[in-house]
Amino acid sequence: MAGHDHAHGGHDHGSHDHGGHSHGGHGHGGHTHAPKHFGTAFALGIALNTVFVGVEAGYGYAANAMSLVADAGHNLSDVLGLVAAWVASVLVRRQRTARFTYGLRGSSILAALFNAVFLLIAMGAVMWEAILRLIHPEPVAGGTVMVVAAIGILVNGLTAWLFASGAKDDINIRGAFLHMAADAAVSAGVVLAGLAIWATGLEWIDPAVSLVVAALVVWATWGLLRDSVAMSLDAVPPQISPDAVEAFLRGRPGVADLHDLHIWPMSTTSVALTAHLVMGEGHPGNGFLAETAEGLRARFGIGHATLQIEEAGGPGCHLAGACAA
Repeated sequence: MAGHDHAHGGHDHGSHDHGGHSHGGHGHGGHTHAPKHFGTAFALGIALNTVFVGVEAGYGYAANAMSLVADAGHNLSDVLGLVAAWVASVLVRRQRTARFTYGLRGSSILAALFNAVFLLIAMGAVMWEAILRLIHPEPVAGGTVMVVAAIGILVNGLTAWLFASGAKDDINIRGAFLHMAADAAVSAGVVLAGLAIWATGLEWIDPAVSLVVAALVVWATWGLLRDSVAMSLDAVPPQISPDAVEAFLRGRPGVADLHDLHIWPMSTTSVALTAHLVMGEGHPGNGFLAETAEGLRARFGIGHATLQIEEAGGPGCHLAGACAA
């Protein structure tokens, strides 16, 4: 392949002619990692949430409050999520090697998959314990629940604020922002549960709230699991229509036919494409490759395109008709 993705600025256009086959590659998949100044936000967010997880879990067990333990489990997953996102943001910048020819961009996909699986397992354990508490209710210190969860609102709210400035421009930062903002809302729900326990003395409210919290987390995580599994299997990103991409390529000047079209995510933020274009008048030149790749980037966000040119009437490609888009 000619050309490599670049996270910032510039275009790399190139082609190589090998026995009538041309490969054009182009940079730009947009930002593939968090800007450097968010390293401080990651570090502070991880530190704050790690301390809070210990405090919340400790007081949750001491106060016999499953809703606090459930929220602590969720916040622990957030810490791991922030760590994974931070590590992935570093790994995606690694240069490619002879063995890892795309670098380590796929690490961001693995991080998302790990977080989804870990969170579902943790919430399953919380739901099991909450069900047991519903069957055998135990006294809960409602006041402690309210105070600790209120601290959670502050911690999660502050962490969300740290990422607010980058939420518009970077999808990874936006994910961190939305997740932490949602956690602040969950903590607010736990405060209400503590208030209800304090006002009514009904111990079943605590495990009931922990079940609701766990169910909401599972519901929110299911989409992450589905998307991360699809990305790990090289599925076409949901925001890209394969039919629209194929129509665009077939509509390029001189293209008589097209086959072996593949579109897949190289990371959570960069997309690659390969296709064989059959040209009625032979190789169209480097300008055609550059314009086509720029069109793919501008229209579909596909930043790394490799196009193989085949002459109409020449020897048939063995991949023609073998693979669908």
